Amino acid sequence: MPGKREGKIKSDSERFVIILYKEIIFSIVILVVVIVGNVLTQNYMHDSFRKTTSRLEELKQELLIEQPEEIDWGKAKEDFSVLQKEWRNSFEKLAYYIEHDELEKVDTSLVGLKSYIDTEEEADAISELEKSVFVLNHIEDKTRMNLKNIF
Repeated sequence: MPGKREGKIKSDSERFVIILYKEIIFSIVILVVVIVGNVLTQNYMHDSFRKTTSRLEELKQELLIEQPEEIDWGKAKEDFSVLQKEWRNSFEKLAYYIEHDELEKVDTSLVGLKSYIDTEEEADAISELEKSVFVLNHIEDKTRMNLKNIF
């Protein structure tokens, strides 16, 4: 009988070790999934913001002509339309993991920019454009994975 009991203790400890290994492996898998998901979403966000910021900078260059009467407002409207379509596409995907309030700040700024381009108000358009770039950079800094944002 003592031999049976000793065998059972050994099998209980073996079960414990097996359960412990399963929990460790499960935890590692979850950690890997979280890290990979974070890397993918950060890369998508960075690419989307870079494209949008680049389009905004191109638009800014069109508006910063020395002679305001030489601004091609038709081209500016076309370029803004392309920018807005790209932003809407990105917005739909970014909204899954970025605060809606932050994304709506960009939307609000872009709506203001559109109205200033439509009314051909150069100074106000540039101001609104700069605000859009600032908000995009702010969101990217705020959501970046670093110690400052974790603590």
